Amino acid sequence: MLATATAAPPSGPDWAHEIKWDGMRVLADLHAGGLRLTSRNGNDVSVSFPELAGLAGAYDDLLLDGEVVAFDAGRPSFAALAARMHVRERRKAERLAAAHPVTYVVFDVLRLFGQELIGQPWSGRRSLLERLDLHEVDHLQVPPVYDDGAQLLLATREQGLEGLVSKRRSAAYLPGRRSADWLKTSNRATISAVVGGWRPETGSAQRLGAVLVGRPGPAGLMYAGRMGSGLAGKAAVAMAQLLAPLTRPDSPFADEVPAPDAKEVTWVQPLIVVELKSLGQTGGGRLRQPAFLGIRADLTPQDLTEEADRGGE
Repeated sequence: MLATATAAPPSGPDWAHEIKWDGMRVLADLHAGGLRLTSRNGNDVSVSFPELAGLAGAYDDLLLDGEVVAFDAGRPSFAALAARMHVRERRKAERLAAAHPVTYVVFDVLRLFGQELIGQPWSGRRSLLERLDLHEVDHLQVPPVYDDGAQLLLATREQGLEGLVSKRRSAAYLPGRRSADWLKTSNRATISAVVGGWRPETGSAQRLGAVLVGRPGPAGLMYAGRMGSGLAGKAAVAMAQLLAPLTRPDSPFADEVPAPDAKEVTWVQPLIVVELKSLGQTGGGRLRQPAFLGIRADLTPQDLTEEADRGGE
Protein backbone atom coordinates (compact mmCIF):
# COMPACT_ATOMS: atom_id res chain seq x y z
CA MET A 1 0.00 0.00 0.00
CA LEU A 2 1.37 3.39 -1.00
CA ALA A 3 0.75 6.87 0.38
CA THR A 4 -0.58 9.83 -1.58
CA ALA A 5 1.32 13.12 -1.27
CA THR A 6 -0.39 16.02 0.48
CA ALA A 7 0.65 19.53 1.42
CA ALA A 8 -0.35 19.24 5.09
CA PRO A 9 -1.28 16.34 7.38
CA PRO A 10 -4.98 15.73 8.14
CA SER A 11 -6.31 16.33 11.62
CA GLY A 12 -8.88 14.73 13.87
CA PRO A 13 -9.41 11.44 15.70
CA ASP A 14 -9.80 9.42 12.50
CA TRP A 15 -6.08 9.72 11.76
CA ALA A 16 -2.83 8.44 13.25
CA HIS A 17 0.59 9.78 12.27
CA GLU A 18 4.02 8.16 11.91
CA ILE A 19 7.47 9.47 11.09
CA LYS A 20 8.40 8.96 7.44
CA TRP A 21 11.84 7.40 7.28
CA ASP A 22 14.23 8.00 4.39
CA GLY A 23 14.70 4.31 3.68
CA MET A 24 13.89 1.43 1.37
CA ARG A 25 10.43 -0.11 1.52
CA VAL A 26 10.70 -3.85 2.24
CA LEU A 27 8.30 -6.71 3.01
CA ALA A 28 9.65 -9.30 5.46
CA ASP A 29 8.09 -12.74 4.97
CA LEU A 30 8.81 -15.19 7.80
CA HIS A 31 7.80 -18.79 7.21
CA ALA A 32 8.97 -22.10 8.70
CA GLY A 33 12.22 -20.62 10.02
CA GLY A 34 13.09 -18.83 6.78
CA LEU A 35 13.13 -15.14 5.89
CA ARG A 36 12.57 -13.47 2.52
CA LEU A 37 13.02 -9.71 2.14
CA THR A 38 11.30 -8.23 -0.92
CA SER A 39 11.61 -4.71 -2.31
CA ARG A 40 8.73 -2.67 -3.71
CA ASN A 41 9.51 -3.79 -7.26
CA GLY A 42 9.44 -7.46 -6.25
CA ASN A 43 13.18 -8.13 -6.01
CA ASP A 44 14.52 -10.51 -3.37
CA VAL A 45 16.95 -8.40 -1.33
CA SER A 46 17.55 -10.88 1.50
CA VAL A 47 21.26 -11.19 0.67
CA SER A 48 21.72 -7.42 0.85
CA PHE A 49 20.84 -7.17 4.54
CA PRO A 50 22.28 -10.15 6.45
CA GLU A 51 22.01 -8.34 9.79
CA LEU A 52 18.23 -8.85 9.59
CA ALA A 53 18.55 -12.66 9.46
CA GLY A 54 17.68 -12.92 13.18
CA LEU A 55 14.12 -11.97 12.33
CA ALA A 56 13.60 -15.42 10.77
CA GLY A 57 13.16 -17.13 14.11
CA ALA A 58 10.77 -14.60 15.62
CA TYR A 59 7.58 -16.32 14.38
CA ASP A 60 6.74 -19.42 12.34
CA ASP A 61 4.51 -17.46 9.96
CA LEU A 62 4.46 -13.66 9.72
CA LEU A 63 4.44 -10.97 7.02
CA LEU A 64 5.63 -7.48 7.96
CA ASP A 65 5.78 -4.19 6.08
CA GLY A 66 8.37 -1.57 6.86
CA GLU A 67 11.46 0.32 5.74
CA VAL A 68 15.11 -0.62 5.86
CA VAL A 69 16.88 2.47 7.18
CA ALA A 70 20.57 3.35 7.48
CA PHE A 71 21.22 5.70 10.39
CA ASP A 72 24.17 8.08 10.42
CA ALA A 73 24.75 9.92 13.71
CA GLY A 74 21.21 9.03 14.72
CA ARG A 75 19.52 10.30 11.56
CA PRO A 76 18.35 8.37 8.49
CA SER A 77 20.79 8.66 5.60
CA PHE A 78 19.71 7.57 2.15
CA ALA A 79 23.25 8.10 0.90
CA ALA A 80 24.49 5.53 3.44
CA LEU A 81 21.71 3.12 2.48
CA ALA A 82 22.44 3.43 -1.23
CA ALA A 83 25.77 1.65 -0.73
CA ARG A 84 23.87 -1.38 0.60
CA MET A 85 20.87 -1.63 -1.70
CA HIS A 86 22.53 -3.22 -4.72
CA VAL A 87 24.86 -5.68 -3.02
CA ARG A 88 24.09 -9.26 -4.08
CA GLU A 89 27.36 -10.95 -3.06
CA ARG A 90 26.94 -12.46 0.39
CA ARG A 91 30.45 -11.90 1.76
CA LYS A 92 30.49 -8.26 0.68
CA ALA A 93 27.06 -7.74 2.24
CA GLU A 94 28.29 -9.26 5.50
CA ARG A 95 31.32 -6.94 5.59
CA LEU A 96 29.14 -3.89 4.97
CA ALA A 97 26.60 -5.04 7.58
CA ALA A 98 29.33 -5.33 10.20
CA ALA A 99 30.63 -1.84 9.45
CA HIS A 100 27.35 -0.01 8.75
CA PRO A 101 24.31 -2.02 9.90
CA VAL A 102 20.79 -1.07 8.89
CA THR A 103 17.60 -1.11 10.95
CA TYR A 104 14.27 -2.58 9.86
CA VAL A 105 11.61 -0.06 10.92
CA VAL A 106 8.31 -2.01 10.97
CA PHE A 107 4.98 -0.22 10.67
CA ASP A 108 2.44 -2.90 9.63
CA VAL A 109 1.61 -6.60 9.95
CA LEU A 110 -0.17 -8.25 7.00
CA ARG A 111 -0.28 -11.96 7.94
CA LEU A 112 0.07 -13.99 11.11
CA PHE A 113 -0.04 -17.80 11.43
CA GLY A 114 -1.58 -18.15 7.99
CA GLN A 115 -4.33 -15.60 8.55
CA GLU A 116 -4.42 -12.65 6.14
CA LEU A 117 -4.89 -9.37 7.99
CA ILE A 118 -5.09 -6.87 5.13
CA GLY A 119 -8.87 -6.60 5.38
CA GLN A 120 -8.73 -5.50 9.01
CA PRO A 121 -8.62 -1.78 9.90
CA TRP A 122 -5.25 -0.17 10.45
CA SER A 123 -6.04 0.29 14.15
CA GLY A 124 -6.46 -3.47 14.60
CA ARG A 125 -3.28 -4.31 12.69
CA ARG A 126 -1.34 -1.72 14.65
CA SER A 127 -2.58 -3.08 17.97
CA LEU A 128 -1.51 -6.57 16.93
CA LEU A 129 1.90 -5.32 15.79
CA GLU A 130 2.54 -3.81 19.21
CA ARG A 131 1.61 -7.11 20.89
CA LEU A 132 4.02 -9.17 18.77
CA ASP A 133 6.87 -8.21 21.10
CA LEU A 134 9.46 -7.76 18.36
CA HIS A 135 11.64 -5.38 20.36
CA GLU A 136 14.11 -8.15 21.22
CA VAL A 137 14.95 -8.80 17.55
CA ASP A 138 18.29 -7.29 16.59
CA HIS A 139 18.22 -4.37 14.15
CA LEU A 140 14.43 -3.99 14.31
CA GLN A 141 12.26 -1.16 15.62
CA VAL A 142 8.51 -0.60 15.89
CA PRO A 143 8.33 3.20 16.10
CA PRO A 144 5.55 5.02 17.97
CA VAL A 145 2.48 6.64 16.41
CA TYR A 146 1.14 10.10 17.24
CA ASP A 147 -2.26 11.80 17.38
CA ASP A 148 -1.20 15.33 16.40
CA GLY A 149 0.06 15.45 12.82
CA ALA A 150 0.81 19.18 12.77
CA GLN A 151 3.05 18.94 15.83
CA LEU A 152 4.79 15.85 14.48
CA LEU A 153 5.48 17.57 11.17
CA LEU A 154 7.03 20.50 13.00
CA ALA A 155 9.17 18.14 15.09
CA THR A 156 10.39 16.23 12.03
CA ARG A 157 11.25 19.49 10.29
CA GLU A 158 13.26 20.70 13.28
CA GLN A 159 15.13 17.38 13.43
CA GLY A 160 15.86 17.28 9.71
CA LEU A 161 13.70 14.21 9.10
CA GLU A 162 11.91 13.38 5.85
CA GLY A 163 8.36 14.04 7.03
CA LEU A 164 5.40 11.97 8.16
CA VAL A 165 2.74 9.52 6.98
CA SER A 166 -0.84 9.90 8.20
CA LYS A 167 -3.04 6.78 8.21
CA ARG A 168 -6.79 6.51 8.49
CA ARG A 169 -7.46 4.33 11.52
CA SER A 170 -10.37 2.50 9.84
CA ALA A 171 -8.55 1.75 6.57
CA ALA A 172 -7.85 -1.73 5.22
CA TYR A 173 -4.49 -2.48 3.58
CA LEU A 174 -4.53 -2.30 -0.24
CA PRO A 175 -1.46 -4.19 -1.57
CA GLY A 176 0.38 -2.34 -4.32
CA ARG A 177 -2.17 0.46 -4.52
CA ARG A 178 -1.76 4.15 -3.79
CA SER A 179 -4.53 5.31 -1.50
CA ALA A 180 -5.86 8.51 0.06
CA ASP A 181 -6.20 6.51 3.30
CA TRP A 182 -2.43 6.96 3.66
CA LEU A 183 -1.19 10.52 3.20
CA LYS A 184 2.45 11.62 3.23
CA THR A 185 3.67 15.10 4.05
CA SER A 186 7.28 15.73 3.18
CA ASN A 187 10.03 18.01 4.45
CA ARG A 188 12.50 16.60 1.97
CA ALA A 189 15.03 18.81 0.29
CA THR A 190 15.87 15.84 -1.94
CA ILE A 191 13.93 14.58 -4.95
CA SER A 192 13.82 11.52 -7.18
CA ALA A 193 14.47 11.76 -10.91
CA VAL A 194 14.86 9.47 -13.93
CA VAL A 195 18.11 9.08 -15.87
CA GLY A 196 17.71 9.61 -19.62
CA GLY A 197 21.32 9.80 -20.76
CA TRP A 198 24.96 10.07 -19.72
CA ARG A 199 28.04 12.01 -20.75
CA PRO A 200 31.66 10.89 -20.53
CA GLU A 201 34.15 12.33 -18.13
CA THR A 202 36.28 15.11 -19.57
CA GLY A 203 39.29 13.57 -21.28
CA SER A 204 37.80 10.07 -21.37
CA ALA A 205 35.30 8.63 -23.82
CA GLN A 206 34.66 5.62 -21.60
CA ARG A 207 34.27 6.83 -18.01
CA LEU A 208 30.93 8.26 -16.95
CA GLY A 209 31.14 11.87 -15.85
CA ALA A 210 27.53 13.06 -15.62
CA VAL A 211 23.96 11.95 -16.20
CA LEU A 212 21.00 13.79 -17.71
CA VAL A 213 17.87 13.50 -15.59
CA GLY A 214 14.19 14.31 -15.93
CA ARG A 215 10.91 14.41 -14.08
CA PRO A 216 7.52 13.14 -15.30
CA GLY A 217 5.17 15.72 -16.78
CA PRO A 218 1.89 15.72 -18.72
CA ALA A 219 3.76 15.31 -22.02
CA GLY A 220 6.20 12.68 -20.75
CA LEU A 221 9.67 12.82 -19.21
CA MET A 222 10.69 16.48 -18.97
CA TYR A 223 14.36 17.39 -18.92
CA ALA A 224 15.50 18.68 -15.51
CA GLY A 225 19.24 19.04 -15.90
CA ARG A 226 22.73 17.56 -16.01
CA MET A 227 24.20 16.09 -12.84
CA GLY A 228 27.85 15.27 -12.25
CA SER A 229 28.38 16.21 -8.62
CA GLY A 230 28.56 13.12 -6.43
CA LEU A 231 29.12 10.80 -9.40
CA ALA A 232 32.72 9.73 -9.03
CA GLY A 233 34.70 6.60 -8.24
CA LYS A 234 32.58 3.57 -7.36
CA ALA A 235 29.33 5.52 -7.79
CA ALA A 236 30.19 6.38 -11.39
CA VAL A 237 31.26 2.81 -12.14
CA ALA A 238 28.04 1.38 -10.70
CA MET A 239 25.94 3.86 -12.66
CA ALA A 240 27.79 3.08 -15.90
CA GLN A 241 27.21 -0.64 -15.42
CA LEU A 242 23.47 -0.11 -14.93
CA LEU A 243 23.15 2.14 -17.97
CA ALA A 244 25.31 0.13 -20.39
CA PRO A 245 22.55 -2.27 -21.54
CA LEU A 246 19.95 0.52 -21.79
CA THR A 247 21.48 2.48 -24.71
CA ARG A 248 19.03 3.84 -27.28
CA PRO A 249 19.51 5.97 -30.44
CA ASP A 250 17.33 8.94 -29.51
CA SER A 251 16.46 11.13 -26.56
CA PRO A 252 13.82 9.81 -24.13
CA PHE A 253 12.91 13.35 -23.04
CA ALA A 254 9.66 14.89 -24.29
CA ASP A 255 11.21 18.35 -24.54
CA GLU A 256 14.42 19.57 -26.13
CA VAL A 257 17.71 19.11 -24.29
CA PRO A 258 19.98 22.18 -24.66
CA ALA A 259 22.83 21.59 -27.07
CA PRO A 260 25.60 22.12 -24.46
CA ASP A 261 24.06 19.40 -22.26
CA ALA A 262 23.44 17.04 -25.18
CA LYS A 263 27.05 17.19 -26.38
CA GLU A 264 28.60 13.68 -26.55
CA VAL A 265 25.58 12.23 -24.72
CA THR A 266 24.63 8.56 -24.87
CA TRP A 267 20.86 8.25 -24.59
CA VAL A 268 19.38 5.46 -22.48
CA GLN A 269 15.99 3.94 -21.78
CA PRO A 270 14.47 5.92 -18.85
CA LEU A 271 14.36 3.08 -16.33
CA ILE A 272 16.83 4.08 -13.59
CA VAL A 273 15.60 6.30 -10.74
CA VAL A 274 18.12 8.29 -8.72
CA GLU A 275 17.93 10.37 -5.57
CA LEU A 276 19.51 13.82 -5.63
CA LYS A 277 19.62 17.08 -3.76
CA SER A 278 19.62 20.53 -5.32
CA LEU A 279 19.28 24.19 -4.49
CA GLY A 280 15.79 24.27 -6.00
CA GLN A 281 14.70 24.88 -9.57
CA THR A 282 15.04 27.68 -12.10
CA GLY A 283 12.00 29.32 -13.67
CA GLY A 284 12.45 26.95 -16.58
CA GLY A 285 12.20 23.87 -14.40
CA ARG A 286 15.93 23.07 -14.38
CA LEU A 287 17.55 21.82 -11.19
CA ARG A 288 20.03 24.17 -9.58
CA GLN A 289 23.35 22.51 -8.74
CA PRO A 290 22.00 18.95 -8.46
CA ALA A 291 24.15 16.44 -6.57
CA PHE A 292 23.81 12.65 -6.74
CA LEU A 293 22.92 10.80 -3.53
CA GLY A 294 22.16 7.28 -4.70
CA ILE A 295 20.19 4.95 -6.94
CA ARG A 296 16.59 4.26 -5.93
CA ALA A 297 16.32 0.53 -6.51
CA ASP A 298 13.00 0.64 -4.65
CA LEU A 299 11.36 3.08 -7.09
CA THR A 300 10.37 2.88 -10.75
CA PRO A 301 9.67 5.73 -13.20
CA GLN A 302 6.00 4.78 -12.95
CA ASP A 303 6.10 5.61 -9.23
CA LEU A 304 7.26 9.13 -10.07
CA THR A 305 4.59 9.44 -12.77
CA GLU A 306 1.89 8.52 -10.26
CA GLU A 307 3.23 11.14 -7.86
CA ALA A 308 3.17 13.78 -10.62
CA ASP A 309 -0.39 12.84 -11.60
CA ARG A 310 -1.51 13.40 -8.01
CA GLY A 311 0.37 16.65 -7.62
CA GLY A 312 3.05 15.07 -5.44
CA GLU A 313 6.67 15.90 -5.13
